[in-house]
Amino acid sequence: MILPICRIKLRQIGLRQRIMSELDKIDRRILNILQTEGRIANIELAERIGLSATAAGERLKRLMKDGYIEGFGARLVPEKLGYGLLVFVEVLLDKTTPDVFDKFAQAVRRAPEVLECHMVAGGFDYLIKTRLPDMTTYRRFLGSILLSLPGVKETRTYAVMEEVKNNGPLSL
Repeated sequence: MILPICRIKLRQIGLRQRIMSELDKIDRRILNILQTEGRIANIELAERIGLSATAAGERLKRLMKDGYIEGFGARLVPEKLGYGLLVFVEVLLDKTTPDVFDKFAQAVRRAPEVLECHMVAGGFDYLIKTRLPDMTTYRRFLGSILLSLPGVKETRTYAVMEEVKNNGPLSL
């Protein structure tokens, strides 16, 4: 008998295998290259994967159309722009109902200071990532924005002392 948790794991493994089988070796090479070199010229990409520029461009268009690529952008250096403080915040809601989840999510999407927000399973409900100039600015953000979000009961703040790894590529 397969336990329910094992069935879930097997389904997840099966889903990943199915997705990966939809991508051939060349598609995976394109995605690997783009994860670290998003500004690569189409001609150089084509040379590195062994296709014509037209064929490489068509594959890239298909990967974008099929939703494997969300978009392209520059990685900025936060400290150079005055955003030296990286903070993670655990958020515990007062109630865990669909209405509270929706109101919280809508409000977070409107907060430009919030870089990422993830609903998580465990001892709290959401994990928020933010970057701000300094702890004084964070304190103002906590008091005026975070604690006023719908349903927030409690927060725990974790200021990052050192970023060990950031923006690692997915293993394809």
